[in-house]
Amino acid sequence: MKKYLILTGAGISAESGIRTFRDNDGLWEDHDVNEVASIDGYRRNPELVWRFYKARFHQSQEVSPNPGHYALVELEKALGDNFHIITQNIDGLHITAGNQRVIEMHGSLQDCFCESCNTYYKMAEIDLSPDLPLCEECNGFLRPDIVWFGEVPYKMGEIESLLRKCEVFMVVGTSGVVYPAAGLVMTAKYLGAKTVAINLEKPDNMSFIDEFHQGKAGEILPDFVQNIVESL
Repeated sequence: MKKYLILTGAGISAESGIRTFRDNDGLWEDHDVNEVASIDGYRRNPELVWRFYKARFHQSQEVSPNPGHYALVELEKALGDNFHIITQNIDGLHITAGNQRVIEMHGSLQDCFCESCNTYYKMAEIDLSPDLPLCEECNGFLRPDIVWFGEVPYKMGEIESLLRKCEVFMVVGTSGVVYPAAGLVMTAKYLGAKTVAINLEKPDNMSFIDEFHQGKAGEILPDFVQNIVESL
């Protein structure tokens, strides 16, 4: 049984109603990215940053996974330990859908942590009414568990290990622009994996893609996954 590694980006979440990063209508358009997605911006104006991510968290609670998410759940059920997702998305929709083998390389809107004692909390379980939520353990300031610009994505060592083992590397709903995620397909291709992309438009790193399917993930993935499962 082949080992599948799936990289997902904003496109799959856009089909659930999450506004995509860097689109003309993207959620960042009214905010300077440096103010809401960098440690410097957070230090300058933590209240603004918390307002921003509280709104994103509440938005994530109002949307649901789409057929693309659920197709990947079915693929994981069929492949078991031969399946893993790496997602650039912070909305938590893969986990909500039922996937278990998920690396959220940019963090999650569902979590926050204390900068002082490193205690982690679920956003849904803390009091979000203060401008700056505080840690119940040490009264330190909490920050959203988001990887901001200039910070190292989570679990890069585990990602590298999965890349070395995977035989099929699928890219779903990502433009191939944001690094280091955009470089993963190049690494997978170099290491000998078959590379497949599903996206509305051809990704920037198309030269490293063996097989391209143009369209919405929610429309393509169900049949695509069914064909894989039937071939097992």
